[in-house]
Amino acid sequence: MKKIFWIICGFLALTIGRTHADATNPPPVRIAIWGLVHTHVHGFIPRLLARSDVQLAGIIEPDHALAARCAATYKLSPEIFYDSLDALLAKTNVLAVAIFTSTFDHQRVVGACAAHGIQTVMMEKPLAVNMAHARAIEATAKKNNLRLIVNYETTWYPANQAAYQLVCEQKVIGGIRKMVVHDGHQGPKEIGCPPEFLAWLTDPKLDGGGALMDFGCYGADLTTWLMQEQRPTSVFAVTQQLKPEIYPKVDDEATIVVTYPKAQGIIQASWNWPYNRKDMEIYGQTGYVLVPHSDTLRLLKGSALENETTLTAPALHGASADPVSYLAAVARGEIQPAGLSSLKVNLIAMEILEAARESARTGKRIDLPVTP
Repeated sequence: MKKIFWIICGFLALTIGRTHADATNPPPVRIAIWGLVHTHVHGFIPRLLARSDVQLAGIIEPDHALAARCAATYKLSPEIFYDSLDALLAKTNVLAVAIFTSTFDHQRVVGACAAHGIQTVMMEKPLAVNMAHARAIEATAKKNNLRLIVNYETTWYPANQAAYQLVCEQKVIGGIRKMVVHDGHQGPKEIGCPPEFLAWLTDPKLDGGGALMDFGCYGADLTTWLMQEQRPTSVFAVTQQLKPEIYPKVDDEATIVVTYPKAQGIIQASWNWPYNRKDMEIYGQTGYVLVPHSDTLRLLKGSALENETTLTAPALHGASADPVSYLAAVARGEIQPAGLSSLKVNLIAMEILEAARESARTGKRIDLPVTP
């Protein structure tokens, strides 16, 4: 009897130990990547492969040559590449999908994920090519309880998060009166974007526009976030083709003025900057917060310019550190998409972009209705 007793105790101890280990070390979140034509995927894959709490379950890419180049670059087995989600799910399972297709394909891919019961989906910015696609994505998300994340590089800038805390939570400069957001670079062809990216990025159907959509989306997302999800009252925009010989189908220069009852946002999106930039300025009633770099802020409280201070933003940690951490935390049910990544903010951002596109086309200010 004693022998049996000690065998049972040993079995219980082993079971409890395993249960504790499972609780403290949950299995990795299995993530599939859908699409390789949005080149931002090459910032996502290395992060994913470097971690043990997530696992690359497969990559969906029907372009076999593109898939082969990716496999060679990251030393991946050809067996993890698939032509479709059906083919992937026939061999393995996933908890989340990260989308790096053309923007036009976002609606189709979200629908396919929902149909297969995948409840966590991240897409590379922007949400959609137009409001019709955006509303369709919203309807799919609500019907299927999808957790949708829209990923922007600027979401993970420590200085942007620190600026939000200073302006919106601590209110160190009073109410916001003006926001100026600068985004862009010398142009996608000029900086060497690969042909699979250029093919859809410069197609008005597949991208929704040129610089206005490619970089205007950053400003629309940031201003909506800073304004606490307030919808603007009007949008006015001017676009230009300064390089029609390179970009004959889309704009390469855009300025968007977004008006609120007590504030104004100016979004400057360009494929003509002499350098790569993603910075912003926030002016309040009693000072300003400038974000010249991803980890640096300049703060002025009051009107004496000599009192400006330069601050280094603290590094981001946990789920908010980077897109892979965020996607994994959402997939595990630890957090819900919020702020810059949320569907609500990005629906308003899409409304701004669509109004801007119409304003540029007609040369008129677009007044937004009180409700969407």
